[in-house]
Amino acid sequence: MTDKKVWLITGAGRGLGLDIAKAALAAGYAVVATGRNKEKVAQAIGAAADLLVVPLDITKPAEAEAAVKAAMARFGRLDVLVNNAASFYAGFF
Repeated sequence: MTDKKVWLITGAGRGLGLDIAKAALAAGYAVVATGRNKEKVAQAIGAAADLLVVPLDITKPAEAEAAVKAAMARFGRLDVLVNNAASFYAGFF
């Protein structure tokens, strides 16, 4: 367990989620970074002692439960949730 604030960030493999994850780590927080492809998330963020990368497709409740359980097992708590994951369909409305 850690005394640091623990952030869980969905959609952390690219875009705003990736930037938030990197900024939180740089600020000294522990980060649970999630995305549909665990390897891509890990590669995008890089290695860090206070980083836990777990797979999470937000449309699958069992994966959300597993992500929270993994975070609790590693860090003992969650302090901040950044619910960033989404689907974006570009095109005409």
